[in-house]
Amino acid sequence: MSTAIDAAQIRRRTQELLAAHPPATTGRTDFLQARFDAGLAWVHYPVGLGGLDASRSLQPVVDAELAAAGAPDNDPRRIGIGLGMAAPTILGYGTEEQKQRFLRPLWVGEEVWCQLFSEPGAGSDLAALGTRAVRDEGGDWVVDGQKVWTSSAHVARWAILIARTDPDVPKHQGISYFICDMTDPGVEVRPLRQITGEAEFNEVFLTGVRIPDSRRLGPVGDGWKVAQTTLMNERVSIGGARIPREGGMIGTVARTWREQPALRTHDLHQRLLTLWVEAEVARLTGERLRQQLVAGQPGPEGSGMKLAFARLNQEISGLEVELLGDEGLLYSDWTMRRPEIVDFTGRDAGYRYLRSKGNSIEGGTSEVLLNIVAERVLGLPVEPRNDKDVAWKDLAR
Repeated sequence: MSTAIDAAQIRRRTQELLAAHPPATTGRTDFLQARFDAGLAWVHYPVGLGGLDASRSLQPVVDAELAAAGAPDNDPRRIGIGLGMAAPTILGYGTEEQKQRFLRPLWVGEEVWCQLFSEPGAGSDLAALGTRAVRDEGGDWVVDGQKVWTSSAHVARWAILIARTDPDVPKHQGISYFICDMTDPGVEVRPLRQITGEAEFNEVFLTGVRIPDSRRLGPVGDGWKVAQTTLMNERVSIGGARIPREGGMIGTVARTWREQPALRTHDLHQRLLTLWVEAEVARLTGERLRQQLVAGQPGPEGSGMKLAFARLNQEISGLEVELLGDEGLLYSDWTMRRPEIVDFTGRDAGYRYLRSKGNSIEGGTSEVLLNIVAERVLGLPVEPRNDKDVAWKDLAR
């Protein structure tokens, strides 16, 4: 990592971008493309790929300057899978051609990404996945299988996909990692309606989908290693998002408490204080985690942040419903729709309560993450795994 660029230089580069492309007169996409080309998209990325080889800690300098000037952002909630999961994996394992092809439109938001990992029979035990990728005589891969719980599949152009390329070796060893074009023949996306009434998730059926070998990330059979980069970044992006004090769901409940004193009770007050402190501890821990990221890639510590995020969201949303009394039982809109983003704070208490139930499942179940924290962070004994050396084809299913 270069140490030649400091905050003053970053600020000057940002001001030069604003002078050359005034936000008031420059189209949104044009401005974002110019920002990427100036190396101000993610400053810690390499030069030519939206960055300046600078310290990750300098990114807030760019963001603050652009926000003050009223510059558009890239709508990160809409393209979160691309930014938080696909991009760091492509950067770490992609060829130069892949990096040049995919990173710019991904960051600008011209192309939305989704994640084809979980399957009906391989969720918590993801390495047991059964989607097959078979190489044909021409060198391309033919993929058949089913994926599930796929956010944004209905709007995605590209997907990060793991599939089994060798059934004759243990389950973790026979997986390869691909980039799948969601518009290709054989890709079918079906909505999964949730408890909220929406279908933000999907199931995806892959039937004879052809993927050229040029869209493989990492060596054949090394997909589990590549996927770990995706999964660790996913947990950080879910549980470690930067928010201000009293941001997120705790802020919504605190505002209700202040604005409606008639709803207050001593018991609810004590619970609110406890959750407020825990939310603030989680926020500060997230700041520390981001500082650690300056020195390298995320590790298993991100699993702890994601665990805290899920528990806090569920407990805070439950407190909000209780605080509102009869009003908390109302649900404003059960319309079946397929949203592009999850908007916790822009909906009512009933939506937050129901949607937060998924937080302990998506991005790694809380039970699996507890094992990761126990084994990889705390150094506790590893759970016995009887199938570790058994070929995937011989596993009981």
